[in-house]
Amino acid sequence: MCKPNPTIEKTVSDLMEIRAMIEELQNQAEALTDTVKAYMGDEETMLVGSWKITYRETVSKRIDSAELKKVLGDCLDPYYKTVITRPFRIA
Repeated sequence: MCKPNPTIEKTVSDLMEIRAMIEELQNQAEALTDTVKAYMGDEETMLVGSWKITYRETVSKRIDSAELKKVLGDCLDPYYKTVITRPFRIA
């Protein structure tokens, strides 16, 4: 296990403070976005100053791998791709 020093403790403290500010700003941005969406209602576009706002439905298709696994079972195994990640977490 890596042992912290005072410099890294300050860095982690600063990081957590900034993350809290980001979360608060994201919440504010979501609330403002919801206000604009509510104003637009069913309209898909709106011009506000030099900004063009679009809010329209899009359709995409994705494979439901759980359902496919139920139907095909182990036949899918050769098509799975292994992905290795190294998540950074602070708890």
